[in-house]
Amino acid sequence: MMKKTAIAPANIAFIKYWGKRDVRLNLPTNGSISMNLSAFHTITTVAFNQTKSDQIFLNGIPAGKQEALRISAQLDRIRSLAQVSFPARISSKNNFPTGVGIASSASGFAALTLAASRALGLRLSKRKLSILARRGSGSACRSIPDGFVEWIPGTSDENSYARSLYPASHWDLHDLVVLVSRRSKKVGSSEGHSLVLTSPFFEARLREIAGRLRRLKQALGRKDFRIFGEIIEEEALNMHAVMMTSKPALFYLEPVSLAVMHKVVAWREEGLESYFTLDAGPTVHIICQGKDSKKLAQQLKAVSGVMELVDNEAVVGARVIEENLF
Repeated sequence: MMKKTAIAPANIAFIKYWGKRDVRLNLPTNGSISMNLSAFHTITTVAFNQTKSDQIFLNGIPAGKQEALRISAQLDRIRSLAQVSFPARISSKNNFPTGVGIASSASGFAALTLAASRALGLRLSKRKLSILARRGSGSACRSIPDGFVEWIPGTSDENSYARSLYPASHWDLHDLVVLVSRRSKKVGSSEGHSLVLTSPFFEARLREIAGRLRRLKQALGRKDFRIFGEIIEEEALNMHAVMMTSKPALFYLEPVSLAVMHKVVAWREEGLESYFTLDAGPTVHIICQGKDSKKLAQQLKAVSGVMELVDNEAVVGARVIEENLF
């Protein structure tokens, strides 16, 4: 039977992907660096030739029209590689909320790409899988390799891919994910990417980002937590400044998001070192070293408005598993 299941982690970007050089190919305007998250994942089962047309279920319910079209388009790319036209039945489940800034499309399209390609008998390299996953969702390319990951922006379909900079064991970093809302954002990342050129600060961001990438890679290699943390905070605020000055303006932060960010700065001044980052959503990611994770978790849970806190470490990328969702 042509059926496989894959699991892929969400990831948190330290240097962000915001803006596309090529919309059709999902080529980014700049490179990015991320960490795969141990507690957040998507599991996807794909079976071919069991139905007359593609049947797609997300978290137990039929996919909406736009989601289904996007997933079928990704399947078509994989079917083309395998030179087949079999319809597929798909069941995909996230173990975390969708559309709140935890990269659900990244884990989703990474798991889909690996499961579908293996179900059709394709044995693709991680580089090729990353390229394919990128076509479905840009940040999905970063959920294919292991641990700490760099997305090389490239100039074409064949040279824009993600690679592992360091294995998950390289550094005991934790991402304390602070959920402050479960509502899906009104403006998705795909639409947000299309607005970047309307911000007067976007060009300034691009001029700075190569240097920021270089400095972050150096800090990651040396495990220099202070420099690393200062860069990721600067980067997150920089991206949100572009978002808030786009036309129309994008306000992803909630009041509780800002309260958590203020707390992190205050605790750092008192000697408890951690740094914040955010993707396109209200969820705040607090990056700390393993030795401080339990104390920080206790203090974050006590902040008014915090709904849930999940402790993540670095983890391997997408992989095939034995479990089946149907």
